[in-house]
Amino acid sequence: MNPRILLVLISCALSIITGLVLSRGGSTMSSATRARPLIGLSMDTLKEERWQSDRDLFVNRATALGADVTVLSANSDDTRQLRDVESLITKKVDALVIIPHDGAAMAKAVDLAHQAGIPVLSYDRLITGCDLDLYMTFDNVKVGELQAHFLADRLPAGRKLRLIRIYGSKTDNNATLFKQGQDNVIKPLVDAGKIEVLHEDWAEDWKPENAKKIANAAITKLGQNFDAILASNDGTAGGAIQALIEEGLAGKIIVTGQDADLAACQRIVHGTQAMTIYKPIKNIANQAAEVAVKLAQRKPIIARDELDNGKAKVPSILLDIVAVTRDNMMETVVNDGFRKKEEVYEGIEQK
Repeated sequence: MNPRILLVLISCALSIITGLVLSRGGSTMSSATRARPLIGLSMDTLKEERWQSDRDLFVNRATALGADVTVLSANSDDTRQLRDVESLITKKVDALVIIPHDGAAMAKAVDLAHQAGIPVLSYDRLITGCDLDLYMTFDNVKVGELQAHFLADRLPAGRKLRLIRIYGSKTDNNATLFKQGQDNVIKPLVDAGKIEVLHEDWAEDWKPENAKKIANAAITKLGQNFDAILASNDGTAGGAIQALIEEGLAGKIIVTGQDADLAACQRIVHGTQAMTIYKPIKNIANQAAEVAVKLAQRKPIIARDELDNGKAKVPSILLDIVAVTRDNMMETVVNDGFRKKEEVYEGIEQK
């Protein structure tokens, strides 16, 4: 019998929500023969502050649950990430968690893990084109919708809102989902003559310097004749804002973001960035660790959603998000303990 994952549809007696129960056959050395389950965490990068937080929270929670974690970071290199996965398979991990640099490129990694009887959780970025076991993420379409709604609520009177759009990395499926959510809101407003997109481009590998180049190109073409930059995350927002600073436009142009990076939160309270999307990293990291331990122990897991990755309907766990501005900074990222008040408001006298 093929050892790939067994998916069993179940019905909840008191709910119309359908769950998906997951389990997979064991690898050569499973948690049954190991004192502590071993989880492999293959990360795209640790260069961004957000991913360092994910790693630390994930490892701490998994360790508290009685598992060991081996972490490898590929520095945004697909070939290196595939080698990392092969190394983790060689170590006979009981479960594999992958944050892919390129969702399509990591399909081979999933296939290799399955050949070794190892279940795979795709973390926050979808691995496409394979029989993936489980996907955990935030509602990424909603991320884009919240960013776009923020702009839609600030349309200028009597004329179009003139917009620059900076997308994420083309290799990241999430970037496509963010754009999809943005389009859900922006396109009807473009069709209605309320928004005009004057310049748009994709920021390779989400790098701020690439976002800055896009913003510089837009400024060269448009001068100061635009109102907003719809940046898909805080890194690209930071790059765009650096271009605005050089032109004396910082604080005069609406700039969106995502991830609630410390630098972005500081920019928001200082007025150079308008908003960010807070995705409670503690929630996804802790829940992913809990799920990974269950996968390693071959325990059933219930996922109430599913997403199409181009080959299969992948059981998915979707987490909530919230838009953050200067007005609700304290009630969200600060009160949650995600950011320290003294760091966010450094140099600002609060009432």
